[in-house]
Amino acid sequence: MPACVHYQRHDDIGVIRIDNPPVNALGHAVRSGLLEALDQGQADDGARALVLMADGRTFIAGADIREFGQPPRQPILPEVIVRLEASTKPLVAVLHGTALGGGLEVALGCHYRVALPGTRVGLPEVKLGLLPGAGGTQRLPRLVGVDSALELITSGRFVPADEALTLGIIDAIDQTDVPLDAGLGAARAILEGQRTARRTGELPAPAADPGAIARHRARLEAEVPDLFSPFRCIEAVAASSDSSLAEGLRRERELFLACMDSPQRAGLIHAFFAARAPHRVPEAGEPPALTRIALLGEHPLFARLEGHAGHSGIALTERPDASTQACLIAPGEAAPDCPAACLRIALQPADADGRLQDLNADLVLVIPPQGALLELVATRATAERQQAAAAALKALRRAVVVSRRDSLLAALYRAANAAPDDRCAAMEATSLLLAEQGLCYRTSDIDLLAVEALGYPRHLGGPHRQATLTASATSETSP
Repeated sequence: MPACVHYQRHDDIGVIRIDNPPVNALGHAVRSGLLEALDQGQADDGARALVLMADGRTFIAGADIREFGQPPRQPILPEVIVRLEASTKPLVAVLHGTALGGGLEVALGCHYRVALPGTRVGLPEVKLGLLPGAGGTQRLPRLVGVDSALELITSGRFVPADEALTLGIIDAIDQTDVPLDAGLGAARAILEGQRTARRTGELPAPAADPGAIARHRARLEAEVPDLFSPFRCIEAVAASSDSSLAEGLRRERELFLACMDSPQRAGLIHAFFAARAPHRVPEAGEPPALTRIALLGEHPLFARLEGHAGHSGIALTERPDASTQACLIAPGEAAPDCPAACLRIALQPADADGRLQDLNADLVLVIPPQGALLELVATRATAERQQAAAAALKALRRAVVVSRRDSLLAALYRAANAAPDDRCAAMEATSLLLAEQGLCYRTSDIDLLAVEALGYPRHLGGPHRQATLTASATSETSP
């Protein structure tokens, strides 16, 4: 059995425990381990019921991102969940932290779901250009109905435990903070006849709801008419009312593979990866933390930083002193008397005129016209000092992209505004120039800024990705 999944019996209850930090993702080893542990539990004559739980801070938080773009390896998740659902012994899933995507689909394949307080569940695959492809579009409607399933699947939103209980996604909330205790208690109650286990896939198909389907389709046509996967989600959920579970799963698989083949899926996954660590300065290492920062002048950002300072370990002051490590300077604020070794970080709106180098600052924090993503430009600071500032902003709950010498965001903003009739094409052309000039540490940072701050279509992945694809296609077709 893979080391990330373990089986152990507690009296007459077998426990399958996933231990795959940090988020117990459903990689190949976990999928294989689940089947081996299930077989062990089924063969254990001393186990009358089974519990599926996870170690650490969360239940299964979804797919393993390291497998994105890789050929599927057996066993694939839909097959694992079919095997779990077919267990001849009652199978209890214990949810804590988050149960997302394939993690929730695994739980839906179990016979009873108990959650700890604070748990959130969801099927966010649509945000990556996909649909829940391991039975989520078929089992969830059997629990919550077509209308609620459509809302949850096409939005991809996270559902708190209390709402999940009201909807019927989970069967109970246990007030303990120990997943094992909650699972053993639920399994014992089932064995004693106090609670009822049931196979979700054997529940009656949900009643057809053409009104809900038409309403959600109209909403999506108004909100995201260019997106592919939300409309495939509707088709898959509609199939849950039209046929048997097996036929619905077959239709879900067809639609899932169509989403996998969509260029939008690749674009959305590119955007997903672009957002994973844009605050990291390559090869900067781990510099000493900034723990004392002075906020000079007035700016709306300062109030937001102060709101998160309490749990960050960073002291924010209104004026610098001998211990101040960095000064954050509002636009128009007079040059402060900062200590000689203090980082000077000037705030600058993306639409401001003038060169960043004229601000007499080590770093410039560029404020976007919309959204919360900031750009931290190194004008004079070393990579290590830029990394220290970026880490401090992240500790204060501000998303930040790092760049050097000049602002990527300001250049994209100027290009887009200069061509209001074709903003995307203007950003695409500019993105190539920015990359050539070496202003970005990663070309994906250009894409992330354009998507989050300037409204470039997320499903295209970003202007640099799109411009590169266009250039590649042009070169392939040229004689």
